[in-house]
Amino acid sequence: MAAAATQLRVNSRRHHNVVHPVDIETPPLTSPAPSTPPVYREIKHFKKWVVWLIPSFVIANVIMFIITMYVNNCPKNSISCIATFLGRFSFQPFKENPLLGPSSSTLQKMGALDVSKVVDDHQGWLLITCNWLHAGVFHLLANMLSLLVIGYRLEQEFGFVRIGLLYVISGLGGSLLSSLFIQSNISVGASGALFGLLGAMLSELITNWTIYSSKFGALFTLLVIIAINLAVGILPHVDNFAHIGGFLSGFFLGFVFLIRPQFGWVNQRYSPPGYASSQAKSKFKTYQCILWVLSLVILIVGFTVGLVMLLRGVDANKHCSWCHYLSCVPTSRWSCKTDPAYCSSTQTGDQLYLTCSSNGKNGTYTYPNASSSQIQGLCSQLCS
Repeated sequence: MAAAATQLRVNSRRHHNVVHPVDIETPPLTSPAPSTPPVYREIKHFKKWVVWLIPSFVIANVIMFIITMYVNNCPKNSISCIATFLGRFSFQPFKENPLLGPSSSTLQKMGALDVSKVVDDHQGWLLITCNWLHAGVFHLLANMLSLLVIGYRLEQEFGFVRIGLLYVISGLGGSLLSSLFIQSNISVGASGALFGLLGAMLSELITNWTIYSSKFGALFTLLVIIAINLAVGILPHVDNFAHIGGFLSGFFLGFVFLIRPQFGWVNQRYSPPGYASSQAKSKFKTYQCILWVLSLVILIVGFTVGLVMLLRGVDANKHCSWCHYLSCVPTSRWSCKTDPAYCSSTQTGDQLYLTCSSNGKNGTYTYPNASSSQIQGLCSQLCS
């Protein structure tokens, strides 16, 4: 007696422009099949995951920004602040930080990437901690909105383990490339990890091209988000070298983490009893395996060479005189100097005299009994 017809079904036939295999062919029946309901089985390789890691990352970044603003305490450490009604959460002057955020010295205290500390003081953890800090409200919003748009779909499709590893490793890759170019300024932001997800989305689009119903729509969305983040990257504190390093890391990691088995193998594996395939199918296509091996080799070599160059104190700017403009474009509205300001100070009665060591500017302020934190805030404004 003929077996009942069997279908394969995943949680969603079409989701976010991704089409999954849902039907298989069955051998010819010798007699009409009984009108019984089809049997459905979930394909574990295409199941939908519950998304919780990406929202947790967003919450963690927001909490870190709130803590950073609390530590910054602009009214206590600066003469002028933006949005003073926020109290100690008010922002530094626009000329010092156009992104509506804390001072450079506060970001350093919280774990911003400072190459001298990594190389000279062996504080390698700064390569990771800088990915959880943001230079301002605009910076935070741009990154978190992009993270939700890209990360939600990727975690739903591939699970929290692979996407979590991809996020952290891409952030490290972004910090590593940044360290080779940003020698004097500090760097913060989740942009490296975010661009890693964007790079992984591109490589996933290449390796799993046939499962996308709207290939060019997905590609267009990817390019728009990249363009927005690159535009923000020309502002102070935001590091486009981290964008590039994170994107390249995520791009190659995508070939390693995000490949899917080919449809023929899936149909063969989940075929009903008695179904005979004319030819055994391999789990992955040849080009997927080649890309997997090449990407893994490139990642290992790239991270190893980058770490060796960093620990030897190599300055990549010596080999590219114009590359620093990829990170920040100075204008009359802001300066690209985000390194700590240093001033010599003299207090005479209520008058405070400051001289900036970096640009030679002098300033006189009526500020009786100024504390060291207040002097540092004034110095930051004078040297900016």
